[in-house]
Amino acid sequence: MKCGVIGLPNVGKSTLFNAITQAGAEAANYPFCTIEPNTGIAAVPDRRVDALAGMFHPKKTTYAMVEFVDIAGLVKGASRGEGLGNKFLSHIREVDALVHVLRCFDDPNVIHVDGGVDPVRDAGIVALELILADLETVSKRLERARKTTRPGDAKAALEIGLAERAIAHLEAEKPMRTLAMTEDEQAVARGWFTLTDKPVLYAANISETDVGAPEEQLPCVKELRALASGEGAELMTISARVESEIAVMDANEKAMFLEELGIGESGLDRFAKASYKLLGLVSFLTAGADECRAWTIRRGTKAPQAAGKIHTDFERGFIRAEVVPFDTLTREGNMAACREKGLVRSEGKDYEMKDGDVTLFRFNV
Repeated sequence: MKCGVIGLPNVGKSTLFNAITQAGAEAANYPFCTIEPNTGIAAVPDRRVDALAGMFHPKKTTYAMVEFVDIAGLVKGASRGEGLGNKFLSHIREVDALVHVLRCFDDPNVIHVDGGVDPVRDAGIVALELILADLETVSKRLERARKTTRPGDAKAALEIGLAERAIAHLEAEKPMRTLAMTEDEQAVARGWFTLTDKPVLYAANISETDVGAPEEQLPCVKELRALASGEGAELMTISARVESEIAVMDANEKAMFLEELGIGESGLDRFAKASYKLLGLVSFLTAGADECRAWTIRRGTKAPQAAGKIHTDFERGFIRAEVVPFDTLTREGNMAACREKGLVRSEGKDYEMKDGDVTLFRFNV
């Protein structure tokens, strides 16, 4: 599962990407410093894994991971191939969700490609280029469907009707993710591989002096909050410069620095968690003397398929899942106490795994 980090040039994308992933991508004060996408992996902080490690004292502790892709900055006209437009758009098609970094700080030493700080305008530039690219994609699908459809072809008629509605929606400068669709229509739309149907997290890149300030005191962020709410996107504030400093600190230094800033959790921790949620992911947990681990699955995954994440034999020979919620386990203190009180549930093949399920899979091959 990949999150693409996007935005205009010089908004702090690569600085933030490096802070998250320690990948060492070049970050410089000129447009198109990033050309080919950089890829890095970030752990998703999870207090539940830490608590299980304290309980079981395992040889190894493993967190869930998110893959981030730092994509070249976009400019006006990208949908027509301006700047690195064609490359930019092709790289976006390959990711599952978008983290849109927006500049919310003034710095005369950092060039702004559009002359001044206006994150809502910047968001609109990127959104419009993605919408124009989708408009071209859907128009081609509509033209093809009209040419090949035969009388009585219900599937083709469905695609034509949906494409006509989608074109009107896009022409109104609205993203595909806000278009109401039935399940059958959603199945058709997935085959179009549009850009604006991907979930979006707006990352408001604020100055060091604004870290910890109430949102009401940050006009740019308030405006972005309204924008995100209107289009079903998420928003968080983060200072890429501060986070790049935190990323190289040891645990004690980090804790002291966060306390000085008056915040309980680093922006990177919040960022990784928000991105994980954006992708529609949850974690089930396994615990023992060898390893305590968070396993990544899509929300709604059934128990056998979750077992298959550990090993294909677990899915093939699935018998049952023995499940106790994390909060129950920590309240009781250990698995033995949970079993004694009948708090460990036995779940079958139709069980949908829940976030935080501490699970033991029984199987036979």
